[in-house]
Amino acid sequence: MTLASLNAGIRLALATTREHKMRSFLTVLGVIIGTGAVIGVGSIIAGLDGAITGMLRSFGPNTIIVLKGPVMSDWTPEILRRKPLTLENARAIQARCPSVEHVSPYILAMVLSPDDVHKARYKGNDLYNIDLGGTEEGYAAGGTTMKAGRFFTDQENAHHMPIAVIGEDVQRQLLESADPIDKWIQVDGHSLQVVGVMDRPAASLPGQKDLRVLVPYFTMRKMFPNLKEHMLVVIAYPGMLEKAQDEIRGVLRLERRVPFDAPDNFSISTAESMIDRFRQVTGTVALVMMVLSSIGLLVGGIGVMNIMLVSVTERTREIGIRKAVGARRSDIIVQFLTEAVVLTVLGGISGLILGWSISRAAGLIFPNLPTAVPPGTAVTGVLVSVGVGLFFGIWPASRAALLDPVVALRYE
Repeated sequence: MTLASLNAGIRLALATTREHKMRSFLTVLGVIIGTGAVIGVGSIIAGLDGAITGMLRSFGPNTIIVLKGPVMSDWTPEILRRKPLTLENARAIQARCPSVEHVSPYILAMVLSPDDVHKARYKGNDLYNIDLGGTEEGYAAGGTTMKAGRFFTDQENAHHMPIAVIGEDVQRQLLESADPIDKWIQVDGHSLQVVGVMDRPAASLPGQKDLRVLVPYFTMRKMFPNLKEHMLVVIAYPGMLEKAQDEIRGVLRLERRVPFDAPDNFSISTAESMIDRFRQVTGTVALVMMVLSSIGLLVGGIGVMNIMLVSVTERTREIGIRKAVGARRSDIIVQFLTEAVVLTVLGGISGLILGWSISRAAGLIFPNLPTAVPPGTAVTGVLVSVGVGLFFGIWPASRAALLDPVVALRYE
């Protein structure tokens, strides 16, 4: 196959497409839909992956989260029955793990039913579903920065002081017209003095509200003596993350009396491990979407094959003339394969535009939903279209090449 013959084949294919615009459009409609779905969904998944990855990495390269169950999975009945982590576990890790710089216990005010929703109030303004928790001064070492005021101290924690630091959206919705520092708010009926407003955490999803209300650990225990569920926020020394995890695991297995042949009854997570779990989920979603979109490509491919078979029948006499003047079988095959590929490439490019439009529309309708069209996804979509054209054009091209020139010339 020469460059000249390829050029001629492409020009002929484009001329045929222009002559039969509607037929060509309907032929590649499945390719357009399939490619558009791949690009559109891929862009949303890629954007979300970038946002979640950035969010998790913003916890810091040396941060370890310890819970009695996994961070990014549903808790089974067996996990829910496990005994909670305790303040004593945090103290043991701090005392016996040389690779650990800070350990902050974080007592969770979990919402297990609609009646457990936590509420904050200031002068008649109510804010529901606040994220209430109790922790220590070391928690701020994980990257918490203050928009106004300060974080509470360990001395205030030891004295059970009724104080709180709040998130940006708590300030905006409760105290928008007032200086929040030193104002008293009601949290589930308890009076707390605001000493600081935290910056929105980098570790947050786009559009996620910052409804945190953090109080000193022992103040929280005083307010809610029945709370037991703890999360431990551990900061390892730089370069000692893996060693710190091993030390934490050893200490907690001893503290929680886990038999040597039994699995851990707690979960240790880092930013990278949470990213790996998240990508397992998005990988499954991406695979499902690829399977669904491939149905559109299959339908489009069958349409291309069908229309190419019709084209062979319509142009039987033309094929006979070409063979009579010296065209080889390979020339006929190249001609019809080129037409099939040109059709599907046009469909792929149209699908690419459709997918990009879906991505842009999703970004406009849901401003907080990140979208991005990776160049690799766009190139893959067009290459898949080329593959569809080649695969489904082989039979019509072979059928055209095998026509007897004498019979073809007699065809009316």
